[in-house]
Amino acid sequence: MVAARSQDTLAQDFVQFAVEAGVLRFGEFRTKAGRLSPYFFNAGLFDDGAKLGRLAQFYARRILASGIEFDMLFGPAYKGIPLAAAVAIELARAGRNAPYAYNRKEAKDHGEGGNLVGAPVRGRVLIVDDVMSAGTAARESIALIRAAGATPHAVAIALDRQEKATEGGRDVEHSAVQYVRRQLGLQVCAIAELSDLLAYLEQHAGDELGAHYAKVLAYRERYGVD
Repeated sequence: MVAARSQDTLAQDFVQFAVEAGVLRFGEFRTKAGRLSPYFFNAGLFDDGAKLGRLAQFYARRILASGIEFDMLFGPAYKGIPLAAAVAIELARAGRNAPYAYNRKEAKDHGEGGNLVGAPVRGRVLIVDDVMSAGTAARESIALIRAAGATPHAVAIALDRQEKATEGGRDVEHSAVQYVRRQLGLQVCAIAELSDLLAYLEQHAGDELGAHYAKVLAYRERYGVD
């Protein structure tokens, strides 16, 4: 049995929301690492105002509850751009008004120029992204933030898959989140983890959702990290 944060009602509510929104799906999906996963989380399907707004509320609540200190938000292109903007709105509604910025994939050579848009990048920066597969996006964001003279301080993501990362086509004994924490020195907070998904499925034992529990657990046991 995998230990789960079953007492984390915020995570459980988020998993339920992701399932109902069709963002978290079950079946057989090929991951970027070439694994066959029994579930798939596609944050791009938070694709209307109501879903994006509620997603941002989950981010804001988790960020505030985490106690992470930050001076501004940063959204990596492309998925991080609407996320950072929406989360900034929700944080302001919760009484924590913070500036935000994001990057372009290609530098602009007219107007304001450069590849950073929004507030000046300074102080302790909280990167807002959807998931973390290999830590590549985090490394790119860190380089941009440091080049601007600011400090990359933490990352907020929607789901921590808690599975081994791959390097050179081989599995390694740490996840992307663990790599960012241990090697890059950033704090990471996730709205939910794979253990929360397992707890949710276990609570639905006997119905259609609960039928996926065994496969997700087997995947965790094969590819999961502590």
